Amino acid sequence: MIKDLIIQNRSCRRFYQDVPIDYQTLRELVDLARLSPSAGNMQPLKYILSCEPRSNDLIFPCLAWAGYLKDWPGPIEGERPAAYIVILGDTEITDDFACDCGIAAQSILLGMRERGLAGCIIGLVQRDKLRKVLDIPARFQILVVLALGKPKEMAVIESVGPSGDIKYWRDSQGTHHVPKRSLDDIIIVQM
Repeated sequence: MIKDLIIQNRSCRRFYQDVPIDYQTLRELVDLARLSPSAGNMQPLKYILSCEPRSNDLIFPCLAWAGYLKDWPGPIEGERPAAYIVILGDTEITDDFACDCGIAAQSILLGMRERGLAGCIIGLVQRDKLRKVLDIPARFQILVVLALGKPKEMAVIESVGPSGDIKYWRDSQGTHHVPKRSLDDIIIVQM
């Protein structure tokens, strides 16, 4: 059921690094994005697939992890992603990628969850550094990086409390808690 996949699709930031994701799986995930809706059917997104330790090691230091977890610098060796998909916008097609990128990323992550895997959309990327280490041509805008792997952490959805605080947090057992606003709080007009 789609709702179950969406509930399970929490941002995962710690993985079993030694559990590989093969290139064919990454292609199948990008195919889900390819088949997803695209604004004006422009289809301007392109993808870099990485599932080898050497290329993964180039990508990892270009990423920032979990802004609300101020005392956590990111996954340690052994808990890093087994694969990445870098989503690019082709500026020779258009310069507006906003909704396409989100749709594609969600399609890929739902495909990961369906396979018992997980991921995280990372928007805080050292783009100039990543462009250099991966030799990405200037015509491609670096939009986001998807970090992917077998999840090594549990995430649970919580209700936003009376304080209204929406910041995610980890408890002493390492469970990742994600507060979500109630349905009644986000529907402003019922007709």
